[in-house]
Amino acid sequence: MATRALRTSWVAPLRLSKYLAVLNTAINERLVYRTDFLLSTMLRFAPIATTVLLWKAVFAGSGRSELAGYRFEDVIAYYLFTTLGRAFSSMPGLAMGIARDIRQGTIHRFLLQPIDLIGYLLAYRIAHKLVYYLIAAVPFAVLFTLCHGFLPGWPTAERFALGVVSLLLAFLLGFHLECCFGLLGFWFLEVSGFLYIMMGVNYFFSGHMIPLDLLPSAVRTVAAALPFQYLAYFPATVWLQRTPTEEVVHGLFIQAAWVAAAVLASRVLLRRGLRRYTAFGG
Repeated sequence: MATRALRTSWVAPLRLSKYLAVLNTAINERLVYRTDFLLSTMLRFAPIATTVLLWKAVFAGSGRSELAGYRFEDVIAYYLFTTLGRAFSSMPGLAMGIARDIRQGTIHRFLLQPIDLIGYLLAYRIAHKLVYYLIAAVPFAVLFTLCHGFLPGWPTAERFALGVVSLLLAFLLGFHLECCFGLLGFWFLEVSGFLYIMMGVNYFFSGHMIPLDLLPSAVRTVAAALPFQYLAYFPATVWLQRTPTEEVVHGLFIQAAWVAAAVLASRVLLRRGLRRYTAFGG
């Protein structure tokens, strides 16, 4: 016997109580693994030491005190802030989890129960990030204290608020982009190839590998046309206070537009995917 989902709501249900329940349950679940969170967080900071040594050698080899307007201290501060940005925007396992649910048929529970797939996953991912930041707050504080000599100084209240907004938008953008790639599972049996390509493109064009200012102008033009720079590079430049406030506000509007486009794309993919989805069994 086959069942086919013909229609799904365009907008997630407005009742927040069930999503708050999901959030609370997921937080309690994540707290069970708090030691694992702490160890994994500390290991993420290990590459910072090699980054410092690498760029120290780069500047020494070039014989220059600045590269594209970046001093050695600026580059290290940039990597510290991109680490912070990636902590907000990265969604490990999200796309693969969606594709697996589609392939195995377990996504049918979202068709039989009054809960929206994307809304549920968003609440679950928020819980994951809240626990992560609760546990990672101390390692982050220690790291930024040890590296305070590289930082540009404490931002003004206005710049701090803009930096927080850029991180929250990076979280939403990263979440919905991952959802889009996971929802390709409605059309493709295996999406890992798409994800590997996306991860490589994301890592490069988000500015996590190297500051985008150091790239050739043609590559920077390509990066400017993609949403990935708003996952790490843009939030980092906001916190580095390298750009005027007017340009930051303009960039936030573009970042918000990319978030809106990603939300729309994920909803379209979900709606069309469910129209063609077929599950067998009881």
